[in-house]
Amino acid sequence: MKISINYKPRKGSWGGGNQFVKTLEKAANYEGYEIVYDLKQKDIDIILLIDPRSYNQEINFGSFDIFNYLLFVNKNAIVVHRINECDERKNTKHMNFLLRIANYFADHTVFISSWLKSLDIYNKSNSSSVILNGGDDLIFNDYQNLEWNKEEKLRLVTHHWSGNIMKGFDIYQIIDDMLSTKKWSEKIEFTYIGNIPENFNFKNAKHVLPKNGQALSKELSRHHVYVTASRNEPAGMHHIEGILCGLPIIYKNSGALPEYCREFGTSFDDNNFVKALEEMIDQYSYLKLKIKKYPNKSSKMVRSYIDLFKSLLKNKNNIVSNRNTLRSPVFVFLNFIFYFLSIKKFLKKFQNILTF
Repeated sequence: MKISINYKPRKGSWGGGNQFVKTLEKAANYEGYEIVYDLKQKDIDIILLIDPRSYNQEINFGSFDIFNYLLFVNKNAIVVHRINECDERKNTKHMNFLLRIANYFADHTVFISSWLKSLDIYNKSNSSSVILNGGDDLIFNDYQNLEWNKEEKLRLVTHHWSGNIMKGFDIYQIIDDMLSTKKWSEKIEFTYIGNIPENFNFKNAKHVLPKNGQALSKELSRHHVYVTASRNEPAGMHHIEGILCGLPIIYKNSGALPEYCREFGTSFDDNNFVKALEEMIDQYSYLKLKIKKYPNKSSKMVRSYIDLFKSLLKNKNNIVSNRNTLRSPVFVFLNFIFYFLSIKKFLKKFQNILTF
């Protein structure tokens, strides 16, 4: 099986999508499958689209390129669209539109949460499924984590690559303010790992620059409880990594977080974080035991993707014969829009050359 992914992973600390591609590539190579990051080969079996924004530098090809590949090179390739974004996540106004357009040519759509699937951002006439994200438990595990003895301060931690305010900085600010009081400064500590919004500063919390891999796992494992206050989170990887490192979780009742965190921590809404923290203190020992059975590991996730790809290829003839989007004038028009968006990178480079 040859799988082409339109996003080539980067080294170092990046977001959850980057982690997903690395994990899938590792698992696919282990099973003898080939991962490529372009459409140059004529024998690609699966085209996996994980980001429709072809104008971004990280994206190697977009939907117009896939359209051309299916039309002129290999009509038998199966297109899987993995949706892991939405406007609700960062309060943007364009992402859902781009996702709907890109999804017109997908043979199958994968959502990383049921909450994300509930949004109106895909072509419901095509098949779809939900595959939850999973963390690499060879890296993120509880081997170095020590149980809170209830005598020392309870150490809270969170981490985000993005410094977008929607990641929960309103709540992280509340925790920082709580540490200004004697009551809470004697009970808890708080560490934030990652990027922060411009002009945002912690007064009492510890701020650590972004980490990844073993370094991140080691830092998370120094703590007792993970906190995520992300709003409208499509799924993410941060909370999964925290739980796998042995930390019960305090999570915001928003987006897909309940789907991933329910039964493994305590939840809060906008005005009751302190109550959730107090519940965590009371239930810590029970939840610490329960998270040992946390199911969202990378091995389970990639197995689901590989099994899906095999199933789609087994039904390839039927999928290709019933594919009608390629003959749709609307589809062609929408993909021309993507084409013009994609050449913005070239125009920008050309402009820089002229300026030089």
